[in-house]
Amino acid sequence: MMKNVFILAFNDIAAAIKNKSIWLLIFIPLFVVISLKLADSPGSKSQQLKIGLLSDGNYPQVIIKSLTAAKELFFLSRVTYVEGSQQLKEKKLDALLIPDKQASASLTLLVLKKDSPQTFFIVNGLSELQKTSAGIKNSWISRIEPMQENSAEIQTFPIWILMVILLVGCIILPAQVAEEKEKKLLLGIMQTPIYEIEWLLAKLILGLVLCCLAVSTLYAASGLKLNTENLGYLVFIIIGSICFSSFGVMLGLLCRNQAGARTLGFIVYVPFLIPSALSDFSIRLTKFSRFIPSYWLYNPVRAMLLENSRLSDYSFDLLCLLFLGLLSFGVSHYLLKKRWLM
Repeated sequence: MMKNVFILAFNDIAAAIKNKSIWLLIFIPLFVVISLKLADSPGSKSQQLKIGLLSDGNYPQVIIKSLTAAKELFFLSRVTYVEGSQQLKEKKLDALLIPDKQASASLTLLVLKKDSPQTFFIVNGLSELQKTSAGIKNSWISRIEPMQENSAEIQTFPIWILMVILLVGCIILPAQVAEEKEKKLLLGIMQTPIYEIEWLLAKLILGLVLCCLAVSTLYAASGLKLNTENLGYLVFIIIGSICFSSFGVMLGLLCRNQAGARTLGFIVYVPFLIPSALSDFSIRLTKFSRFIPSYWLYNPVRAMLLENSRLSDYSFDLLCLLFLGLLSFGVSHYLLKKRWLM
């Protein structure tokens, strides 16, 4: 009995290796670890917290001396209020210290998010500096002002949008296309008067419908309302859905069967999702994510939903998405013409 069990088990393992499913168990954990290694560690010795000081601000000398002495913890730069606010949005600064008009010996801490790790480490670091210095007994920070006061539900909404669009483009469509190839349905369709481009356009419409249905379900289930004052992010959602659908069709055409398509889809899905989703927590991941196609969708949607940015501010990202869609569409058309793995 046990002999048969082991024979079947080894047969299943061999099948997992053959259809490449086992590579998911190796690749995904490795990529997650690498992504976390790339992430910043706020408050560590190797990572300074960047604090901006107003160039025309009048700061207590004891605070300036303490901050200047703590070179391992804080990196100081002089900026105007407009420059500091913009650098906060771009994550070039972690916080902006503003002299409090009501209390001359206290400061207002302007941050991007009140509950972010950077804010926690800055407040904790300033508290430690205050304990070791003399001259001011009251707290250095009178209040903390976040630039983004959205609820956690709204802040995570761009991630969910990206997740469902990538789910359609990297998992659902490749598997469906590969299934049609595996069952010779696609080859049969190509022998009818239907042209390759017509079949491709039908798949793009399917992908767009699935993505819009998923995003609409997210809105309906969460109870969030459309931001009618700035609908630019809807343009990105529609174009992103079409482009990643085109990319998904290409992945499906590259594979011989469903198992290969699912494996390839997951291998693409994880690198597309994780760096972009974690980019808000790391400057290094933000720089790295700029080269990942999913970031061209995620960053504009996030900025327009949370920061009221405009569509015109992200025209380059829009062009990059369109280039991805056209490139993958062209490759898909070529694979269909060549009857690749059919």
